[in-house]
Amino acid sequence: MTPHMLLLRPNHRALLHSMPKVVALAAIITLGAKIQVPFWPVPMTIHTLAVMAIAILAGPRIAAGAVATYLAAGAAGLPVFSGSPARGIGLAYMVGPTGGYLLGYLVAAALTGWLATGGGIVSRILAMLAGMGVIYALGAAWLCNFVPAADVWAVGVLPFLMGDLLKIGLAAGLATLWMRARGLRA
Repeated sequence: MTPHMLLLRPNHRALLHSMPKVVALAAIITLGAKIQVPFWPVPMTIHTLAVMAIAILAGPRIAAGAVATYLAAGAAGLPVFSGSPARGIGLAYMVGPTGGYLLGYLVAAALTGWLATGGGIVSRILAMLAGMGVIYALGAAWLCNFVPAADVWAVGVLPFLMGDLLKIGLAAGLATLWMRARGLRA
C-alpha cells in the first residue's frame, strides 16, 4: 500500500479534512497569545480565552489538535508564545517557567471539549472551569521548579484568577452567540 493510498482511507480523509481547521485554530491561539490586555493585578493575554472557546466549540479532538499544532510550532522555534521572541523561543521557552501552563493547555483543550460536548451553557462553563483547573495545576506544579513552592499560589495562580474567570464568561457568551447564529442548540 502506497502512502498516497493510506491518505485516502476514510479515517485519513477525516484527518485531511480537519487539518486546515486545526491550523487556523492554532493561528487563533497564537494571535491570542500576542494580544495583551491591561488588567489588574497583571496584564493578561487572551490565549486562554482562545483555548477555552475553541475547546467548547470545536470539540476535544480538533481543540487538542489545534493546541498540539500551536505547541509544535513553538517547539520548532516559531515565535507563537506570549512574550516571544523577546523572552525566548522554541524548546528553551517551553521548559521555562510557563512550560507547565503550555502543557496544561493541551490537556485542558481535550478535557474541556469532551466535558462540554452536547451540553448547554452551564455544562460549558463547568467544563471550562475544569479545564482551567488543569491548566493551573500543571502550571503551578511546573512553576515549583522556578519559584519556591510557598510562593507559587501568589505568583502563578492568584494574579490570573479574576482575568481567567472573566475569560470563561466571555467564552461562554461568545460560544452561545456563535451557536445561535449557526442554528445550533445553545
